[in-house]
Amino acid sequence: MGVGKSTVGRLLAVRLGTGFRDTDGDIVTAEGRTIAEIFAVDGEPAFRAAEKRAVVRALNGHGGVLALGGGAVLDPGTRALLAGRRVLYLTMGAAEAARRLDLGAGRPLLAANPLDKWRELMAARRHLYEEVATAIVATDRRTPDEVTEAALDALELKTATTPFRGAPLDQTPLAHRR
Repeated sequence: MGVGKSTVGRLLAVRLGTGFRDTDGDIVTAEGRTIAEIFAVDGEPAFRAAEKRAVVRALNGHGGVLALGGGAVLDPGTRALLAGRRVLYLTMGAAEAARRLDLGAGRPLLAANPLDKWRELMAARRHLYEEVATAIVATDRRTPDEVTEAALDALELKTATTPFRGAPLDQTPLAHRR
């Protein structure tokens, strides 16, 4: 959430010579409204169901870099689908989160007391991110290009000689096939 999945994912896709896809964008397109609107009108369970459908479609139909929403790993089925893929977990500390998240603007789960809510979400999710991750990269005080370089190193893709044709990537997993 705010860690740079989409930005770094796009940069990774360029570096790897493959496509980029973001399941949050897929949900917005499919639903015809923002994630905040889905949360407000239909609630979190409806959003999570739409997210699950988007993740399954993306993992089965996209052969490039994939950014998943921060809560995608809450679903055991999603975690199972990520098994056997290269999954990048992008991290950031609380101070960096406060700076990047602009006090929760446009993020339904951070609306009230955003920094405390972010800490609570991370405490609940961190072990799930670590469970699916094959590589972890800290983003604090790094530019998107620096994070991309670190991700390529961590995923051992920097010396690839042919265009990458794996599957997905996220902090919340940017994931590739092994």
